[in-house]
Amino acid sequence: MIPKDPVMLLSYMNTQLRDFYGSLDAFCEDKNADRKELEEKLASIDYVYDPAANQFV
Repeated sequence: MIPKDPVMLLSYMNTQLRDFYGSLDAFCEDKNADRKELEEKLASIDYVYDPAANQFV
């Protein structure tokens, strides 16, 4: 289950991206998650996806 709280989501996403997925698109495809929704929720706490680092920074 993907966390709803933005701070918990940040930790979850960066761990998932680091340990299991080569990109945010790969995560979203595997988990059937809405990329735009994830990015908007994390943008609300001033984090954006950095494809070069494959994490939210």
